[in-house]
Amino acid sequence: MAPKNLQDVLDGAGGTPESVVDLLRNSQIGSYIYPVVPADFQNWIKEQKAWRDTAVLYDQSHHMDNLFLKGSDAIRLITATAINSTASFPVNKAKQYVPVASNGGVIGDGILFREAEDEYVYVGRSPAANWLLFHGETGGYGNLDITVDRRSPSRPYGHSVSREYYRFQIQGPNAWQVIEKLNGGPLEQLKFFNMSTMTIDGTTVRTLRHGMAGAPGLEVWGPYADHDRIRDAIVDAGAELGLVPVGSRAYPSNTLESGWIPSPLPAIYTGDAERAYREWLPADGYEATGTLAGSFVSDTIEDYYLTPWELGYGSFVKFDHDFIGRDALEKIDPATQRRKVTLAWNAEDMTKLFSSLFDVDGPHYKFFDLPLANYGSANYDSVVDAGGSVVGFSMFTGYSANERTALSLATVNADVPEGAEVKVVWGEPNGGSRKAAVEPHEQMEVRAVVSPVPYSAVARSEYHGGWRTGYKSA
Repeated sequence: MAPKNLQDVLDGAGGTPESVVDLLRNSQIGSYIYPVVPADFQNWIKEQKAWRDTAVLYDQSHHMDNLFLKGSDAIRLITATAINSTASFPVNKAKQYVPVASNGGVIGDGILFREAEDEYVYVGRSPAANWLLFHGETGGYGNLDITVDRRSPSRPYGHSVSREYYRFQIQGPNAWQVIEKLNGGPLEQLKFFNMSTMTIDGTTVRTLRHGMAGAPGLEVWGPYADHDRIRDAIVDAGAELGLVPVGSRAYPSNTLESGWIPSPLPAIYTGDAERAYREWLPADGYEATGTLAGSFVSDTIEDYYLTPWELGYGSFVKFDHDFIGRDALEKIDPATQRRKVTLAWNAEDMTKLFSSLFDVDGPHYKFFDLPLANYGSANYDSVVDAGGSVVGFSMFTGYSANERTALSLATVNADVPEGAEVKVVWGEPNGGSRKAAVEPHEQMEVRAVVSPVPYSAVARSEYHGGWRTGYKSA
């Protein structure tokens, strides 16, 4: 009998923490895809450089779920599932939403927009959307209506694709000039994560003050039917200011410079407390088919669970409200937790890695794709010290043409100082797993220097988001 839900899938694979690891490490779903948006508009190097030097247009319309929450119980659901405080969450404000499981492990994260008094929109990856949807449906919230608009299909094969919203970001040093040209006049620079409106091509659009490229910028959105017209207006207005549309190849690599780890493994695969959730999740959903990749291999899936502090969300944890996982988090000493860093990979070792592509007789190392080298939904490469002991995980890996450096976002032990040299074990053991995105290869240790996060000096000085800097967010 075909499995009906995630729990059936796990039971069919063996039902043990070790079998869950084996299941996810050998998923056949293939590479994680940022759908619909063309891979390149110029080339990925020019597009990376544009977000540092001029301005860019990010098209975020297709790779994230939208979850629409309406009713007076919406804020109750958010409060009951978020580590963040909701004591202050006014209309026209956004918050990063971070839920944890009962064990204190992070589920995922995304952005919550409060668009009206009792209207919220969650935008982000599926794990946190699913968590909200499940608890909204099963938690006894009488005055709550939830609808979901799932991310576009990874491989639409020419079929038409539509969303509820288009969602664009205008970012980079020249972004505000582009924005005011579009608006037909000056526009107030609101504080970070505040919302307002502006005019584009005669249409009033919603805006969010953002700064993904380390300079003042905006996220804008509206009905998907307006996608092409609004996009063309932005591109036309930005042409003389050096604005470049960014393709789906370069887009996800921006976080290497800005410091967000997008895809930790949801901490939901074990424990009786989350069994009902696993029985609710589909057998063909993200949690059941996602791929676990990298050199770190454990006998238990629980070794892949991460706390908020390990991902840089420690400042979000507020015990001013009851929420799922609070008891577990209250027992954790933040000082003992790993911390988020950037790893700058050694240029000589990277040259050796790439040269293996052309060495007929030598070892073949795991292919390092450019500009983003991840080959799973959740990536865990072992970070080891001089003695070979694992001191952390390298979790999001690629190359920055702005820094001319291979970078990865990692979480490392609290006693590993900035400036220390560590090694990232690149590639999987025993020739690689059976998953579709892995070719036969040998492992290689790549030296790396523990560095700040964000890595970009501009981003470190300009960002105001708590997960990127030391800024304290409510």
